[in-house]
Amino acid sequence: MVTSTSKYAYIACDAEKCIGCQLCEYICSYTKTGEYNTYRSRIRTIRVDEILITAVACRTCEDAPCVIACTRDALTQDSETGIIHVDAERCDGCAWCIEACDFGAISINPATKMAEMCDQCQDKEDGPQCVIWCPKDALELTTPDQRAQKARRELIHEEIQGPKK
Repeated sequence: MVTSTSKYAYIACDAEKCIGCQLCEYICSYTKTGEYNTYRSRIRTIRVDEILITAVACRTCEDAPCVIACTRDALTQDSETGIIHVDAERCDGCAWCIEACDFGAISINPATKMAEMCDQCQDKEDGPQCVIWCPKDALELTTPDQRAQKARRELIHEEIQGPKK
């Protein structure tokens, strides 16, 4: 069962634009760790043969399953932004949060043994660096409502103008 996302903003990928370059992974890892290492990224590029290429980051789920699954109360969710925070004093790297995440958007840092997920570069004034650096503008910081409105606009445009070529 896939958890529905919520009212909170999250990084979404337009699979029709994504070319799988992994620049989002490299810029994320560099921003967070100072090294270009896709294994240390908090966004993941996913490929399904040549059919689908997309990127996945924390979806800031309402009533986040990762927070609920954390047996040590190491994860908390910001009620304003939905961003999940990890308490370094409490997280023991048990990985229950990873199992609870329907999107595969959490990893364990091999050095610190702590859970890591996208925090939308909240410490950066200009926001998520992966969105800024995506060469195809495939990534955007959006909410489920904004995505639904965009889909409705595109559908209306298609009905009026005909399908995109």
